Amino acid sequence: MKSITELYLIGKGPSSSHTMGPEKAAKLFLSEHPEADRFAVRLYGSLALTGMGHGTDRVLTETLGRDRTEIEMIPTAPFPLVHPNTMDLQAFCGKRQTGFMRVRSIGGGAIEIDGRPTPPSEQCYPHTSFAEISSYCRKNRLTLPEYVGQFEKSGWRDYLSEVLEVMRAAVARGIVAKGILPGNLGVTRKAALLYCRPIPNELPETREMRLRSAYAYAVSEENAAGGVICTAPTCGACGVVPAVLLRAQETEGYSDAELTDALATAGLIGTLVRTNASISGAECGCQAEIGTACSMAAAALGQLRGYDLHRIESAAETAMEHSIGLTCDPVCGLVQIPCIERNSVAAQKAVHAALLAGVLADTQKVSFDCIVRNMYETGRDLLGAYRETSTGGLAKLYRDRTEEGGDTGDA
Repeated sequence: MKSITELYLIGKGPSSSHTMGPEKAAKLFLSEHPEADRFAVRLYGSLALTGMGHGTDRVLTETLGRDRTEIEMIPTAPFPLVHPNTMDLQAFCGKRQTGFMRVRSIGGGAIEIDGRPTPPSEQCYPHTSFAEISSYCRKNRLTLPEYVGQFEKSGWRDYLSEVLEVMRAAVARGIVAKGILPGNLGVTRKAALLYCRPIPNELPETREMRLRSAYAYAVSEENAAGGVICTAPTCGACGVVPAVLLRAQETEGYSDAELTDALATAGLIGTLVRTNASISGAECGCQAEIGTACSMAAAALGQLRGYDLHRIESAAETAMEHSIGLTCDPVCGLVQIPCIERNSVAAQKAVHAALLAGVLADTQKVSFDCIVRNMYETGRDLLGAYRETSTGGLAKLYRDRTEEGGDTGDA
């Protein structure tokens, strides 16, 4: 299993699969073909259908050169797609093609390249299921952060400390920023309003939910605006883990070192999902993104509260179980509606899942490994219209309503 540091990628939004992944591929292709004076890029599947809203065309032309790059959107590929986020890059010198690369952006900023196997050196962990990890930890009397420390590559703790600071900075920027988010939806930033406007006769627990939501909105709105965030596990779901962890720190007094341990635990959960299923909305719907983020946050909160391995697993399983079937239908192809609000709801659900696990874990019948497999099978069964294509669900209904001249409001 790969390093958890590959799950937490620091970069600019709005999409890890449609922005970060294609940018990474373009930079690699450019470095391999410095002789090229012209590039052609073909985007297939979800990249073609929502790429413009997600900024795919922008990052490709900025990386390869605006005046020498042609981009073609082909929603229906003339060949079977291994992954719905597939792109072809061609390099030319004069009229002669000098290079070709077929890339799959598999979620979380990661890419796969046809004909290039994953180098064995990138694998850190000998175990690929929570059951295996849990058994090893019990046998060797390890916590999950200690397990990470035993197998992770050097520098992981320093990197997670940097991740924590990026998350904290995104919250700080987002809770004061105002205005309209980029794109043709005209969505108003709401984090500052949530943060500053108490509800009349607000109870302490209601206040905490409001502030947790404000943090989730803050990071998600920063992502939608193209700001610097950290994938957790993706750009579209980047607000859940920071909201849960940073509010827990402020209300319960955890240290940064304890939050780093929590990020390590969350990283294991997210990497297990990536290894055994998918964190790509284009492959398995939003359950793969928000569902995974919710599981990560619930497990991280369990780590902070001193849960044993079974209760941490229960928290992660509960969070994912109640995200099963969640579709990915971004309105106008933007990572805004329903994505931003969905981060807030998932942050609240993660806290609830951790609470339930603290009391009911001993009665749980479904394992985390089982629910991950369930999520993957459900995701593969979802119609393509509900897997980040903006051709079904809320995206379609909103578009139809707009074309009819109806009032769509500001979600």
